[in-house]
Amino acid sequence: MSEPQQVTDRPAAGPPPAHSVDRFFRISERGSTLGREIRGGFATFFTMAYILVLNPIILGSAKDISGHQLDAVQLTTATALVAAVMTIIMGVAGNLPLALAAGLGLNAVLAFQIAPLMSWDDAMGLIVLEGLLICLLVVTGLREAVMHAIPQPLKQAISVGIGLFIAFIGFVDAGFVSRIPDAANTTVPVQLGGTGTLTGWPILVFCLGVLLTVALLARKVKGAILISIVTMTAVAIVINATADIKSWGLTTPSWPDRIVDAPDFGLLGDFDLFGAFSAPGVGVVTVVLLVFTLILSDFFDTMGTVVGISAEAGLLDEEGKVPNLGRVLLIDGAAAVAGGAASASSATSYIESAAGVGEGARTGFSNLVTGGLFALALFLTPLLTIVPLQAAAPALVAVGFLMMTQVKHIDWDRYDIAVPAFLTIAVMPFTYSITNGIGAGFLAYVVIKTVLGKAREVHWLLWATSALFLVYFAIDPIEQLLGAK
Repeated sequence: MSEPQQVTDRPAAGPPPAHSVDRFFRISERGSTLGREIRGGFATFFTMAYILVLNPIILGSAKDISGHQLDAVQLTTATALVAAVMTIIMGVAGNLPLALAAGLGLNAVLAFQIAPLMSWDDAMGLIVLEGLLICLLVVTGLREAVMHAIPQPLKQAISVGIGLFIAFIGFVDAGFVSRIPDAANTTVPVQLGGTGTLTGWPILVFCLGVLLTVALLARKVKGAILISIVTMTAVAIVINATADIKSWGLTTPSWPDRIVDAPDFGLLGDFDLFGAFSAPGVGVVTVVLLVFTLILSDFFDTMGTVVGISAEAGLLDEEGKVPNLGRVLLIDGAAAVAGGAASASSATSYIESAAGVGEGARTGFSNLVTGGLFALALFLTPLLTIVPLQAAAPALVAVGFLMMTQVKHIDWDRYDIAVPAFLTIAVMPFTYSITNGIGAGFLAYVVIKTVLGKAREVHWLLWATSALFLVYFAIDPIEQLLGAK
């Protein structure tokens, strides 16, 4: 049976372009409208605005080898600035509805694995170096070649896995699912709510938000996701003002004392590109392995995100290729450089952009809206961060469903396709990592093709990438074998 050539239905072309903006962004050509692009830009911003709160918390709570901590206000400014600039650049040059900001997971590695070994300047220098090396991979064509070498069913599985992953993120962020505190005494790692049951007003806001979002989607209401976010934020503000609530999590839905706050650019430029290699007690081997881990995580997180978002937007061509892929990957690599140079950690493409796609965004024009809101956040952070996760997370659950529908394109009767696809889909949410899911799928694909006598069907780049993933998964014993500290 031949493999399907399309991941999702391509949007129907609209009327001829009416103005230069329409022509430049190909809005009508991609079956979209300015209204959809604007709504999509707002939806994407509100689903990822949490990074303005979370990134400063993660980086600001860590200490470098000298015990120095980064300033939270400066971190907020740096996070918003990088997100604004790189998201707008992606929109104009890449013309994809793909927003960028400091990457979760990568910032945790930076804060809790790298920074304790060296100074913050040295640690940020490694992020800049990682970004430069990724840009080099793009310029040489290797990064794009790897993406083109991936079989279509695995691309579809990546999109489905991301759908489950972001739905799981939504459930966890809202508190609908939580880690069991004393997990060592049980075989069950997660539970419903915080105590095994759903309790508290914030959870009610989330549940009502999910029901409202899916109801609006089922009715095909324009702006369904954005309407849900705004409505549930208003409900949350009212509830917070009238009920005794201990905590909403990262963001409390209350009207701020002040709307405008001055940005502090004090962290910009605080990095040392090669300082880590001379950091006392670290060692060159450890630094190289740290950079390798950063590159691999960033490389494949972005690959999965770009494919998933493009597939959901119906922008993949007949061969499953992403439009303007070279430019998109180069901008993503430059975002890592910008993030390190601004001390905001490595910036990368955000899977939450799927919320904007679910709202109808199909072009980079939506990025102008999202990036503009991040720019406003430099001055209006108190106002723009009142959206609680419980109001924004239903969008992730709904978009997870939309992306999950692509599972129908995978041929489940062929084990050489079905097993790698299953592992890709399952490992992403179960390990909370896009990279891990892609690695598991690649390795399974190569192994199964080999044992079935079909090794020649595997592109040589997949062999090379799978070998790198083998190193990635075995990084700890390799470090011990090489004597890395």
